[in-house]
Amino acid sequence: MKPLVSPSILSANFANLEDDIIMLNKSEADLIHVDVMDGVFVPNISFGFPIIAAVKNFAKKPLDVHLMIVNPDRYLKEFKECGANIITVQYEACTHLHRTIQQIKELGCKASVAVNPHTPVMLLKDVLIDLDMVLIMSVNPGFGGQKFIEHTYTKIRELRNMANELNPALWIEVDGGVSTHNSLALLKAGANVLVSGSAIFGSIDPLHTIAELKNITPDLLSA
Repeated sequence: MKPLVSPSILSANFANLEDDIIMLNKSEADLIHVDVMDGVFVPNISFGFPIIAAVKNFAKKPLDVHLMIVNPDRYLKEFKECGANIITVQYEACTHLHRTIQQIKELGCKASVAVNPHTPVMLLKDVLIDLDMVLIMSVNPGFGGQKFIEHTYTKIRELRNMANELNPALWIEVDGGVSTHNSLALLKAGANVLVSGSAIFGSIDPLHTIAELKNITPDLLSA
């Protein structure tokens, strides 16, 4: 099975965002990754509701919305209304994580939880059966273009082993420093959704880079 590719528009050209969304529509990408930052949970501020709604107006791919914000429960309905198809909340930002997951599902969105580099995946064991996806951050959240953290491979393997027992259909997404150079190793470890920003939008040919990420053949994965 081919991986899902979710280009992160945090690395897109904000002055010509419509053009980049149209390019993604034409590409082999499966999702469009939207990072929402509040300047509190992470030291950066990014997209709000009007921008996401504008992206949704042009996007023909589902929006994969990652909330790097405090108190995400307050805004779940608004993110759904402005176009989110998948909503990811940070484990570290949720006091009542199970309740938050149920609220996302009640809105009709896929429910996902992200863990920062310092957070053990074992902490998700009691909610894993309720999740559609887990996002493993392979950099510290807040900025694009950071160096990939090598320990991520171990976390992916641990999570895949746990998912095989509790939730075999779980999507495991990786975000941070993902490129054509490490994508095969990430998939072999057990990931199946690749978020990539700088490697795609900084490429001479973004469509080709997306295709490379997408078309990792089964024989390579089994090699």
